[in-house]
Parts: sequence; C-alpha cells; structure tokens
Amino acid sequence: MDAGVLLLRVVIGLFFAAHGAQKLFGWFDGHGLEGTGGFFEKLGYRPGKVFAVVAGSSELFGGLLLVLGLFTPLAAAAIIGVMLNAAVSVHAKNGPWITNGGWEYTAILAASAAAIAFIGPGSASLDNAFNSYSDGVAAGVTAIVVGLAAGLATTAYRRVALQAPRTAGGRDVQATA
Repeated sequence: MDAGVLLLRVVIGLFFAAHGAQKLFGWFDGHGLEGTGGFFEKLGYRPGKVFAVVAGSSELFGGLLLVLGLFTPLAAAAIIGVMLNAAVSVHAKNGPWITNGGWEYTAILAASAAAIAFIGPGSASLDNAFNSYSDGVAAGVTAIVVGLAAGLATTAYRRVALQAPRTAGGRDVQATA
C-alpha cells in the first residue's frame, strides 16, 4: 500500500504544484497573476489578483506538501478547497461529465486528496519521519472539514461579489459571470 500512496501523492502533488506555478508565475504555459487574476475577476472572485494568489498558493504549496508527505491533512484540505471552487464557479453549469466540461474531474481530485489524508502519507513521507501522523480517520475528517469550510467561505464571498454592483467609468455596472 505504501508504494500506491507514494505514487498518488507524487503524481497528484506535482500536477497541483505545477497548476499553482501556472497561476503565480506563468510557468508551464500558464497565464501568471495578471491573466489568472483577470479570469478570476470575470468569475466573480474580486479582487481577481488576490484570489489568483490564494488559489495559486493553495495549489503550489498544497501540491508540494502532498509530494513531501508533510502536513498531509493540510495539503489535502488545500486541494479540496480549490477543487470545490473550480467545480462551483467553472464546471457546475456543465453537469457532471468532464467530456462536457463538467465537475467530474475536480470531484475525483478532491476525493483522491481526502483519501490520501484518510490512508495516511505512508512510510516514505516527512510526516512519518517526524512521527507526526497518527490517526487516519481524524486526519481525513479534518482535511474534508477544513477544505469544505475554506471552499464554501470562498464560494459564498464570490456569490456576494457577483450580486454587488461594480463601478466603471463613474457608473454602476452589474457583474456578468
């Protein structure tokens, strides 16, 4: 089981770290903070650049922590929160199936991160080296609760921002996202 958990941690963690680097630095054909911030602004995450930093940091550091097997529940929570927001703000309107741009893949990634928190990071992890991981059930539940709380708080903030009038050129403009 340890080899399987290590494989999941490394693959999922590296891809999340790379997605974070796309958002933050424009690496790997990403749009960087300017482009990602503009996209987030259109989705209702205002200010867009701030939310680009939050999402990019959650992905980058959550992914790196997952690869290292360090603070595994926190890493899983970061991934769960980001995937909840991606599912709600981008994919929900398309239904569940990824073939239609739906939320299927975001759900799989969030569930995979939660499963790693429940299973534990394995023996090839810094959590194991520091003897800081003892209860998979508590860690899994913590990861889900913290990830959902952060994701739902961000989603609620976005919904309020979408309903608030915006000003452009001295006149009120309603958001359209």
